[in-house]
Amino acid sequence: MSNSVKRFEVFRMFFAIVISLLISFVIIFLVSKEPLTAIYTLITGPFKSRRNFANVIEAMIPLMFTGIGVCIMFSANQINLAGEGAFHLGGLVAAVVALQLGLPAGVSPVVAILLSGLVGAIFTAIPAVLKIKTNSSILVSSLMLNYIALWFATFILMHFICDPSIGSASYTIPDASTLPTLISKTRIHPGLILALACAVLGYIFLFKSKIGYELRLTGQNEEFAKYSGINIVKVVLVSQLLGGFIAGMGGGVELLSPIYTRFSWTSLLGYGWDAIIICTLSKNNPLYTPLAALFLAYLRTGASIMARYTDVTLEIVQITQGIIILLVVAEQFLSGYKHKMIAKEAMASLKEEEVH
Repeated sequence: MSNSVKRFEVFRMFFAIVISLLISFVIIFLVSKEPLTAIYTLITGPFKSRRNFANVIEAMIPLMFTGIGVCIMFSANQINLAGEGAFHLGGLVAAVVALQLGLPAGVSPVVAILLSGLVGAIFTAIPAVLKIKTNSSILVSSLMLNYIALWFATFILMHFICDPSIGSASYTIPDASTLPTLISKTRIHPGLILALACAVLGYIFLFKSKIGYELRLTGQNEEFAKYSGINIVKVVLVSQLLGGFIAGMGGGVELLSPIYTRFSWTSLLGYGWDAIIICTLSKNNPLYTPLAALFLAYLRTGASIMARYTDVTLEIVQITQGIIILLVVAEQFLSGYKHKMIAKEAMASLKEEEVH
């Protein structure tokens, strides 16, 4: 990708975010009796206290895990939506390991998170195998599998680990399995470090390794990759297994974090769908997922604070997210400016060659 195209993509992303925020602000002016206060609270709320900003960091951790997993899966042009189910099952596995195995502190969370990742990898590989063996739609099969994951997890919860005194939640997660806090008076935990490590390693895998190059080439042009001698089946399976492993780990980390004391996920949490937003904002680059997750977490935390203290509801964030996605995926959005940038760069290169 040329420098002009890279600059254009950054500019287009920035412009899409600005436009979406401006439209959201206009809507706030139309529906609120105190629009300036609402907008001010939305923007500055997360900085008003240590607790508020910690909420931003806590919220971005699961977004990073599922975002990185989806970036890897989508890089192979496989629209696998099973990251949602992988995250959910990851939380279930972590709860079962914590409650049933009785492992010592330090060992229990490591084993639980690794097994969560393994189950997540197996789960996301199912639609990939169905695609390879039966040529079924990976989009449809993965979407349906998420509900199988939800109801399977609910069955295990209600019949094997449910606390009768609570009704729809597991027994309390033992302290030996709970992740410690990194900063006092917050719930920021080591999952943040693990998520950042996954972002760096995911980038190295996709952009610095041979299999990562094959994966991206397959995503860009599968026919060309096939005639170049790349094993398409291997590439597809690796991308889905690795992406699912990271998403599953994210579920395990989230469940064992100080945020939760029991497994009570009787509905899908939506992190798999959020991952598509993160993936879109980061342009399938795991290295940019922390920034995308930070932006989305900041926006949601600000909206939550705004909803508590003003007359504007949380739904404004959904509007902002939707507009951003629409603008980013619209190929014709600012396409004229892109062509001008490329032409300008080409003319500059020609002049430089003439001089030499």
